[in-house]
Amino acid sequence: MPAACLLALSFVNAVAGQQTEGLLPAAPAPMAQSDQDSRTDLFLTVGKSAIIDTALPLQRISVGFGDIAEATAISPRQLLVSAKAPGATSLIIWHEGGARRLFDITVVASSLMADRRIEGIKRELERELPGQSVDLSFENETAFLRGTVKDVTSADRAVSIVSTLGRTVNLLYVDVPAPPRQILLKVKFASVDRSVQTQLGLNVFSTGATNTIGSVTTQQSSPPGFAVQAGAPALATISDALNLFFFRPDLNLGATIKALEVKGLLQVLAEPNMLAENGKQASFLAGGEFPFPSVSSSTGGTPMVSIQFREFGVRLTFTPTITPRGTIHLAVAPEVSALDFTNGLSVSGFNVPALTTRKLDTQIELEQGQSFAIGGLLDNRTTDTIEKVPFLGDIPVLGKFFQSKSTSKQNTELIVIVTPELVRPIPAGQPVPELKYSRPFLRPNTGKELATPGIDATGSVPVKPPNPAIPIEDLMLSLQQAAAQVQPGSTPAAASAKPPASPPPR
Repeated sequence: MPAACLLALSFVNAVAGQQTEGLLPAAPAPMAQSDQDSRTDLFLTVGKSAIIDTALPLQRISVGFGDIAEATAISPRQLLVSAKAPGATSLIIWHEGGARRLFDITVVASSLMADRRIEGIKRELERELPGQSVDLSFENETAFLRGTVKDVTSADRAVSIVSTLGRTVNLLYVDVPAPPRQILLKVKFASVDRSVQTQLGLNVFSTGATNTIGSVTTQQSSPPGFAVQAGAPALATISDALNLFFFRPDLNLGATIKALEVKGLLQVLAEPNMLAENGKQASFLAGGEFPFPSVSSSTGGTPMVSIQFREFGVRLTFTPTITPRGTIHLAVAPEVSALDFTNGLSVSGFNVPALTTRKLDTQIELEQGQSFAIGGLLDNRTTDTIEKVPFLGDIPVLGKFFQSKSTSKQNTELIVIVTPELVRPIPAGQPVPELKYSRPFLRPNTGKELATPGIDATGSVPVKPPNPAIPIEDLMLSLQQAAAQVQPGSTPAAASAKPPASPPPR
């Protein structure tokens, strides 16, 4: 048998942990110069040994680097070579008579502990990711992860487990995720304002009684005015006759009485409904914008008026988030506002209305279908104002004619209730919600309803993704693009992403 084959067989037995004796026969006695200078490769594993047999007695041996391998003569014709550390070195054997043999020794690390670690990591992957196809291979001190997982969380968990081996290359595929869940928020905004106001006042005036012209008033209402001309009786001009007016021409004496009771009722009921994806913000406004002036000074000091617009109406802004507990966390801010010209003001000739506003801004958490009263208000106000003429208003019984009284009572009740629900799209072909109109609209002159052609004209639309799994890099890129489009003023990531690769073979 050739010497090279015998040396290879010796190495195999040495790796298996068996010492081999008599596997390397002695070289022929006559050895040419070219043959004795040829090198023989010898591969060993750290902690293993090999025996080299020679036909001629050993005279001298030399190992290039003793920290890697060690050579010991155990008999005149046997040499024991032991591997100590990974690396490469050389071995030279001199025989009696001047012949020599050269060996290139390569020592590799033992894979026993590494194999045990890899098997342990594989068991952890099976335990933490049951039913998912994850394959682990380890080459050149690098771990390679291949296979298909169901979501990004599973991929991150697999990488965290395998990274304990060292450098890890993630080659996993991820199943195409299902559509995100969508939340419908129902908000009921109910408000009732009641007000009662009573006013009682008296103005007494004389156009010549007892040759006296004048009036007595409590300023509850505008007193009459007088016009006096020589040789003519005085004339009284009444600008506010109110609801009771008396005058005695024979006595030239009159009175105006203000006795009013005003009742007001304001009811507001707003029920905005808004749909949003999980974790995405949604806003809703049913109302309008009103102009208001903004005065600013120019470089020359001349004031300049610019017109700006402010929104009003029924507004709803909320952000739903489904928690790991299965509940829905809501950051909700409902608002109902209306124009109030009574409390407005005039700026540079512009009549700017005020706004009556009812709004909330809070965060709550509740389950699907549950309701929360996130705001409530009960406000009662009473205002009494009494005015009287000094001394005259203090006279018993008759003093009531020289007094005026105003009473104002206000009662406000407000409640805001929110209810979130997880919803799905209306199935195709099912009727959609519609408003009920009192009168039908004119039909279009085309003779048919305007609509986009269906799939019978445009062709079928794929309802399944082209590939059941895609590389994790493609999935993360698509998620980043979707997040960038939600943020106002942001630019999505480059759309030149590579097409999804085919899934790995099962």
